[in-house]
Amino acid sequence: MNVTEAVTSRRSVRQFLDKPVELKTLRSVLDKARWAASGCNYQPWEAAVMTGAPLAELQAKLTTTPPNKAEYDWTAPGEEDMYKQRLNGVSKGMFGAMGIARDDGEGRMKAMMRNATSFDAPAVLFVYFPRLMKEPQWSDTGMWLQTVALLLREEGLDSCFQEYMALYASLIRDALGLDHERYMLFCGMAIGYRDPDAPLNTFERERVPLDDHVSFHGWE
Repeated sequence: MNVTEAVTSRRSVRQFLDKPVELKTLRSVLDKARWAASGCNYQPWEAAVMTGAPLAELQAKLTTTPPNKAEYDWTAPGEEDMYKQRLNGVSKGMFGAMGIARDDGEGRMKAMMRNATSFDAPAVLFVYFPRLMKEPQWSDTGMWLQTVALLLREEGLDSCFQEYMALYASLIRDALGLDHERYMLFCGMAIGYRDPDAPLNTFERERVPLDDHVSFHGWE
């Protein structure tokens, strides 16, 4: 798989096959991802990967504990119409694929709660960093996460980024033995093999046309 194939075939997968992910594969992916760019070579990202009994134990707590307010806000762009329309577009495709009507509040809530079990992915990556890290280092962590996602595609694996996990930051920090004062829990990443027949993994996604968000200068 070349880089273009990895980029264009990557999507947020929300239904996984019941197939384990080998430790050696994850170690290989994460070892390569160390070479992701970071300003000043800070390499701010830290992470833990769970599977099996430890993951099941944590998820049992996640599904029975009310969420807290996240320590950062990922919803602010939705206050502007252009970004709200993009959110509504992917929501329509996702809930439509599950056959959940727009006015089915209970059904939508149950679907969102599947985040707590990472859509039954066999492995979950939890990402965190010291609170002293600022916006540039958050950006660096995003570049690392994208690198991980593309390397997973090279191995035939899929993923789903989960900012949702920030709603359970304290619980997850406890599970990982992290200092609450020092560490910010950034996100989770569900990892596994996609179910190719699941409508939730095949609905049409939209992207903004190139010329709507990139301009070119200096060419004739």
